[in-house]
Amino acid sequence: MAYTLEEFCQDCRTALTADNGPGGREAVRGKVEQLLANPDFVSQNLGADAALGVHTLYKDEDLEFVVLAHVNDKGSSSPPHDHGNSWAVYGQASEYTDMSEYRRLDDGEGDGEAKLEQIKSYRLTPGKAGLYDVRAIHAINYPENARFVRVTGRELELEPRLKFDMLANKASYIESQGVE
Repeated sequence: MAYTLEEFCQDCRTALTADNGPGGREAVRGKVEQLLANPDFVSQNLGADAALGVHTLYKDEDLEFVVLAHVNDKGSSSPPHDHGNSWAVYGQASEYTDMSEYRRLDDGEGDGEAKLEQIKSYRLTPGKAGLYDVRAIHAINYPENARFVRVTGRELELEPRLKFDMLANKASYIESQGVE
């Protein structure tokens, strides 16, 4: 029997209740890959007939994690950014997402002057998921028709997050405009 969204959400609750740190988040990453192996889930939520945009599939009222479907028709990229005190797992359903990870070289934590160094670059392909822990700086780049699941530790519009301008060596807070 195929792994369902309901089973996935319960498994995430169990993992994050047992370990609300890196171990629980890594368990969620593995469960995202298991969920993406269900062709019915992918077709229904991320397939050719799925509505375009970002859709909330589940929000846990107690633990606050959110499961989102990103159904994109156009390609896009982001500047390096973090998710503040939240974490995120990206799981690829179609096409790919090129991920880059960065380390902050200055002593700062907030906005203002900020120097970054790219430390890792790789491609998420269908069925694969990546974990970006609290304050992990990363950038994404995906082509048209890329679709992915993203699980966040909480609603990101509630979380102060930073984006980085590498040419100007500056960090600034992201102004929330709904789900990102």
